[in-house]
Formats: sequence, structure tokens, C-alpha cells
Amino acid sequence: MSSDNQKKPLTDRERRALRQKRKREQERRRFFTILAIAVVLLGVLIFGIASCVNGRKKNTETVNPVFNGQSAPSGTTQDNVVGFVPVNADPASAENAGAAGTASPTPVDQTPVTITVSLAGDCTLGTDEYFDYSTSLNNYCETYGTAYFMENVLDIFSSDDLTISNMESVFTDNDYLPREDKQFAFKAPTYFAQILPDGNIEAMNTANNHSMDYGYDSRLDTLEALDNVGVIHFGYDEVQVIDVKGVKVGLVGIYELDDHDERIPQLKNNIKRVKEQGAVLTIVVFHWGNELDEAPDEYQTLLGRMAIDEGADLVVGSHAHIVQGIETYKGKNIVYGLGNFCFGGNSYPREMDTFIYRQTFTVVGNKVMDGVDASVIPCSVSSDYYYNNYQPTPQYGESGAAIIDKIQQRTYYIPLTEDSEYFDVEGNALYW
Repeated sequence: MSSDNQKKPLTDRERRALRQKRKREQERRRFFTILAIAVVLLGVLIFGIASCVNGRKKNTETVNPVFNGQSAPSGTTQDNVVGFVPVNADPASAENAGAAGTASPTPVDQTPVTITVSLAGDCTLGTDEYFDYSTSLNNYCETYGTAYFMENVLDIFSSDDLTISNMESVFTDNDYLPREDKQFAFKAPTYFAQILPDGNIEAMNTANNHSMDYGYDSRLDTLEALDNVGVIHFGYDEVQVIDVKGVKVGLVGIYELDDHDERIPQLKNNIKRVKEQGAVLTIVVFHWGNELDEAPDEYQTLLGRMAIDEGADLVVGSHAHIVQGIETYKGKNIVYGLGNFCFGGNSYPREMDTFIYRQTFTVVGNKVMDGVDASVIPCSVSSDYYYNNYQPTPQYGESGAAIIDKIQQRTYYIPLTEDSEYFDVEGNALYW
């Protein structure tokens, strides 16, 4: 073989050029392979979406939708259902649309709604049969009438959308009911219930240690008396969901004194119940704590925070007969102690200071907006400085400032968590 036909060895430059050429060819083949795979996957995806859409259209002949918690008859669709009203739909429009066979859900109204709620402490609207009758609340009512007691706070309660307090006595006309064997037991005739609507108080918690002072029948008489004057009642396992300016408000009342953390299942269940009934705004009222303690105990902080965790938008409490502080927990307020309010339990109570807690909620659709728009109105349980005449009265000037300072100081007694902070009472005082 001649030397002309033999292959010459490649130079270094030629080897580099050949490697670069092969690399470009490999990259080109890899690119087209990836492109081909992407095109195939895209086609599969488009086909799947189209099949899903077509499948949904066909399945409307057999779906079984739920309206207002009820199942429509088999084979019914939301487009042809007649006689079922979708949740949040306007009943009138749904009825008209149903008649035409074209009922459809109405969108939730997104217009902001503001709801102002006022809350006051213990109302003992009766007396103990062993008290001096001449200075008792019962004698004041017989002398001055039912409108007397709330006349100094009427403007406040008339300017809100809902007023709530704690009913810590019984109404009964049955003189034969035996008094419970306890230190104090408070009762009054059933017509005393008119004190509440006369004062523009719409709702009362009845879960407390004086709700059956003359036995269970006295509690039933009390609830009937409240019904007769149009006052809403809640407490124990009785919850309420009421309409306020088109917003469903849930009311839960818990009596904690005897059972402490054993009330946890009841608390969770009752909040769940009002939520299931459509409550958008939920308020929990506790009767808890220790008499004359200036700081909440471990059960108050446990249950109050748990109520917020379970969905409450506001927690308030009473029983200590003196005011306690206010904590902001996860953006919601826990008002630990409102103190006494219209208090027939003592002509000379140890502390005559009290306050009205007032909060405005903004609701959009089915959601309570974040943020706390709250204020504290300092009051005395009496319009007289020296003794209790059972007439709660707002306080101004130095006396009002002293009450606000007391609430703020007791606020600092609350043991905080990483999710809580002290409410600025002084910065939110309202001198009415």
C-alpha cells in the first residue's frame, strides 16, 4: 500500500474541531428530543382538560347538590332545582327564579357592615330575703319604677346595635319555691324583667352561680320572664344566633366556677354549634374567676384564649365583683372582668367602679375584618358617691380617669404569651 493512501494522524487542532462538531450534534439531538417530549405532554394535557370539561357537562344530569343543608332530589341540578334555596341567596329572588326553573345562588354581599356591641357586668336585679328591704333594689323598683335603673346609661345603650349583660338573679312570682342553701340568693318579681328593655339591653347571659337561686323552676320562670319582655337569653347549653343588621351573631355563655377546665368540651361544642348555624360574629361570655381577685387565674386565661382559638371574635367575663384587665390575644380582645353593673347584691359594695366595654366590628361578606376598634366607658354602679342606689352612671374627669387607670394597672397583671399583648385601656377610654 502506497503512502498516499494511508491516513495521516490528526493534528491537535483537528481533534479539537472534531470534538466540537460532535458536541454540537449531540446538543442538537438532545434539544429536538426534549422538544418532541414537550409537544406530546402538551397534547395529553389539552386532551385531558377537554375531557374533564365535557365530563362535567354530562354529569350535571346526575349530581345531587345540597341547598340550605338539604339534599335535592336525585337527578336535580343547581340550574333546574325548584324549592331549594342556596345558602346566602335572597329567598324572594330564589323563589321567583325557582318558579321559572332557573334558580341560582346569589353572591355574598361584600358591602361592609359595622356592628357596635356594648357589654356590661353583673346585673343582680333582685334582693336576698334576709337583706334590709328598705334599702334593697326591690324597694327602689317599687318606688321609682323599672326605667329608673338604666336611665343614666340609656343614651349609650341606645346608640349601639346590641347590648349584652349578665343576669345574676332570678325572676319568679312563685313564693313557694324554696331558697337554695347558700350564703346569698337573689330574686325579684317577674315584672322586674322590664328593667332590661327599658334600659335598651337586648341579651342576657344566664349561666352563673345565681341562675337557680330558688331551684330549677326559678330558672325556668326567669327565662319565661325574659321571653315575655323580648330579651334574648343564652348560657349553659343554650346558644343563640341572632340577626344584627343582616349579620348572624352567635352568643355563647359558659359558667366556669365549679368545673374550671372541665368546661372545655362545652365551650368547644357551643362555639361549633353557633358556627354551624351560620354565625359570622361570635361572642363568648364567661362567668369565672375568683371574687375580689384583681388578676385572672389560670383557668380564665386558658379558657379565654381557647375560645379565641375556637373561633370567638370577642370574650368577656364577670363574677369577681371588681374590674379586671383586658388582653389582646391573636388580634382579639379578652375582657377578663367587667365588674358589677346594676348590682342589687350589696348597698355598700367593696368596689363601686365598673365600665362598659364597647367594640365596633366590621363585617364584609362572611368575614369579620381584622383589627380591634374598642373603647372603655368608665362608670360607677351608683349615681350616689357614698352608697349603691342601683343606678349605673358614667364617670367623667378625675373619677373617670381613676377608673381607667385602675383597669390599665390590672391589665398589666395578666400573664402574657407570645400571641398576646396588653390592651391600651388609657388610650381607648371614652368619657361619654
